[in-house]
Amino acid sequence: MLTTCFMTDRLEAGCDEAGRGCLAGPVYAAAVILPDDYSHPLLNDSKQLTERRREELRPVIESEAVAWAVGVVDNTEIDEINILNASILAMHRALDALKTRPGAVIVDGNRFKPYRDLPWQTFVKGDGLYANIAAASILAKTHRDAEMARLHSIYPMYGWDVNKGYPTKAHRAAIAANGPSPLHRSTFRLLSPQLTLDL
Repeated sequence: MLTTCFMTDRLEAGCDEAGRGCLAGPVYAAAVILPDDYSHPLLNDSKQLTERRREELRPVIESEAVAWAVGVVDNTEIDEINILNASILAMHRALDALKTRPGAVIVDGNRFKPYRDLPWQTFVKGDGLYANIAAASILAKTHRDAEMARLHSIYPMYGWDVNKGYPTKAHRAAIAANGPSPLHRSTFRLLSPQLTLDL
């Protein structure tokens, strides 16, 4: 069972991002404040759950959380400030949007920047340790997947309904065949060396 929170003496928001390693589309982050002693038998790191399970948990988290919010940084901003800074900015935007102000922040991973005057702590694989980070990982992932499905309807040739913008072989082959879209991240390596030989 996941631990409810790290800083038990204050209202705590868990943060995580989704889409950091993608070739296209925005990076999403979520911030979630859960009730004290919250538990759900299926709650876990989003990467350990099936897509169907994540979609089942999304409305549960959104209805049972004290507060939740999602922050977005688009591909243009990613190219301007780099993906690490963009991921942290998305988390800050999610925290900005919370309707309840937290007293502390915990973050999945090992990099973060101070948010206002709040104490914060990072945890490698924190989405497998703390329920509020796990919940944030699920919301970030499901909200981003929904957006990539929407964007697939505009640029269907890249298969974003399946690959969600990640660097699969089929995605890179589609970039080689069609060129990059306006939503691809121009500072990322979009093509592998073997594909560029045929261009």
